[in-house]
Amino acid sequence: MGSNGNDSMTMRIRVTFAKTEPMRFTSHLDLYRAWERMLRRADLPLVFSQGYNPRPRLQLAAPLPLGITSRCEIIDFWLSGAPDDLKTISSRLFQAQPPGIEVQEVKNVESGSPPLQKKVNAAEYSVALLDRTPNLDRNIKDLLKSETLIRQRRGKSYDLRPLIKELRIDNGSKQIFIRLTAQEGGTGRPEEVLLELDIQPENTRIERTGLLFLD
Repeated sequence: MGSNGNDSMTMRIRVTFAKTEPMRFTSHLDLYRAWERMLRRADLPLVFSQGYNPRPRLQLAAPLPLGITSRCEIIDFWLSGAPDDLKTISSRLFQAQPPGIEVQEVKNVESGSPPLQKKVNAAEYSVALLDRTPNLDRNIKDLLKSETLIRQRRGKSYDLRPLIKELRIDNGSKQIFIRLTAQEGGTGRPEEVLLELDIQPENTRIERTGLLFLD
C-alpha cells in the first residue's frame, strides 16, 4: 500500500522507539532500511517520495553512531488517504517490529511542521564504565576547565569543547552523563568526549537517553 503524496489528506505519525542491543552496530542508513521494511510489513498506506526511485517518506531525528544503543530515537513518517486510528497503527507497528527496534510511543503531529533534523538541539548519553577508571573526577574537571579541545574528524579540525553542554559522574563512579550539542552545524560525539577523558569507548556501554528539541 502507498501513495506518491498527492492525496489531499495525509497524516504525519511520530514514533519514539528504542534501538536495542541486536541493532547496536546497525548504521544510520541500515536503520532507515529496517524501518522501511517494518512499515511495509505493517501494511500501512505510506506516502512515497517523488522521482524514479520512490521511497517511503521517513525522517529520523538524529544519526546514532555505531555501537551505541538508545531509548529515545524518533522517526516521522507520512500516511495517505484515510489512515487508521492511532491504536490500530500502534498495534500494526508492534507486530511488525524486528529484534532491536522497540516501539514506545505513537502519536500524530502537524503534517507541515519543520523536519525533525532541524528541530533537534542536543542529545544526552549515559555511559556505563566496564573497567576501573582512575582519576575520572579530576579528568572531568580538567576537561571542563579547558577553553578548547581541538580534534580531527574526517580529516578536518574542529573544537569539541563548545559542543559539550554538560558532563558529570552519575551513580558514584560507574556512569557518566553527557549532554552534547546535536545540530546540523555541529554535533558532539560521546566517544570523542571519552577519548579526551582517557577512556577507551570499547571499554564502555553508551546509551542515548534523551533528545532535546528547540521548541
